[in-house]
Amino acid sequence: MADTPPVPDRELVQRARVGDAGAFDTLVRRYYRAAYAVALSACGSAMDAEDVCQDAFIKAIERLDDCRDPSRFGGWLLRIVRNRAHNLREYQRVRSGPPVDVVNPASDADAARATELGELRGRLEEALAELSPVQREVVLLHDLDGWKHREIAEAIGTSEGMARQHLFNARKALRARLGDTAVREHIHE
Repeated sequence: MADTPPVPDRELVQRARVGDAGAFDTLVRRYYRAAYAVALSACGSAMDAEDVCQDAFIKAIERLDDCRDPSRFGGWLLRIVRNRAHNLREYQRVRSGPPVDVVNPASDADAARATELGELRGRLEEALAELSPVQREVVLLHDLDGWKHREIAEAIGTSEGMARQHLFNARKALRARLGDTAVREHIHE
């Protein structure tokens, strides 16, 4: 039995507009990783990125009728994610304070591994923070979520060649900051 092709975004949006919760759930599952990558690139924090995604999907369902071209739902959604992330950054800038880290007790081996991963995550977040917002978004969409250059170009409103250039420059900067081995191990090429 052959796999059935995925339902196009256009059809899912139309069904969600008339109250089909399953159709919107399919859109959420289809675009969550990309939305998270964009939010993470803008926020730099996993918790903030999750909050931005949740907020963006709520805003999307509330304003689904504003999506003029349902076949381009992904690009429309990512614009909402970028806007929500921008709003969060502005809010945080106004009400800035040091983050509170939560530590869970663990075994020595777990603690050592968690420390190592935490340090690596910190280095990666610092390196990503040094990239331009568009470079962060492109590298996370491509390397974290597997988007193709054409899809990225459409989502950020540029040419495919420029999307490739942003990815090249982002990877070059990450290699310079983290070292070639760390980038190869933790960011898929």
